Amino acid sequence: MELVQRARQGDRRALARLITLVENEAPEAVEALQELYLFTGKAQVIGITGPPGSGKSTLTDKLVKELRKEKKKVAVIAVDPTSPFTGGAILGDRIRMSDLNLDEDVYIRSMGTRGSLGGLSAATSAATKVLDACDFDYVFIETVGVGQSEVDIVKAADTTIVVMVPGLGDDIQAIKAGILEIGDFFVVNKADRDGANRVALELRMMLDLNEQKLVWQPPVLMSVANQNQGIAEIVAGIKDHFTYLKESGELAIKRRERLEKELLEIVSKKIYRQIADKVQREGKLKQYLDSLMKKETDPYTLVKVILQDVIKT
Repeated sequence: MELVQRARQGDRRALARLITLVENEAPEAVEALQELYLFTGKAQVIGITGPPGSGKSTLTDKLVKELRKEKKKVAVIAVDPTSPFTGGAILGDRIRMSDLNLDEDVYIRSMGTRGSLGGLSAATSAATKVLDACDFDYVFIETVGVGQSEVDIVKAADTTIVVMVPGLGDDIQAIKAGILEIGDFFVVNKADRDGANRVALELRMMLDLNEQKLVWQPPVLMSVANQNQGIAEIVAGIKDHFTYLKESGELAIKRRERLEKELLEIVSKKIYRQIADKVQREGKLKQYLDSLMKKETDPYTLVKVILQDVIKT
């Protein structure tokens, strides 16, 4: 596929077009992903998550610049809230990192959530594969802003950084369900503010109380991203964690679990579309809905009928 070849040769427009095809689930996207799959698995995928206002974009910007000092090729997927009018990304993160667009070895892509829960766009995984196959050394995924349900980043990233900040009215933000467990390490950003040491102390206490004994003990680091403080230490932490993952075999386990999830999701989508197309094509959907409205049957019985009908064909 010519578009794939051009993207792998460094053509930024071809890369952007390729990710757009993937995001829109265009028919050509499957062919492209099939061709690219052989070249995936080299990049370290880093998730950046945390509450809104914690400085995730500024931190990501500084981390990318630090890695560029080592001549590393870096991509950023900034998952922004979806515009209620156009359905596209609001592009706030991309605007904040606009100076990086001048660097030919940095690629920034904003993606709208389009209603997906979990803090990520539905196409994030496929877009990550495209960037990985195009020889980026690091792929950063910045989520919308973590809440109790927005923990999908741990399934998409090799290394997950949870960014915390003092003064958001919740001194123990990390206790929120699921958030403590997803971090490979924690960064208390805006550490020049009052209460930063307290947030770091509470994080360390909560991690110490974690009943699950881990070989990798998630560190708690401090930073003032807009002043470039603590950035080198975070980059060192990113590298240390990747070394640990490879040497312990955890990287292979993580990626195998990710493949299992992706494979089942692809199968699920395929089956859903086939069933939905068949029901609508044969004009049975209206009949099914009429039966439900009249209480002649129930949804569970109808599901069995639909599945049996599909299996027969």
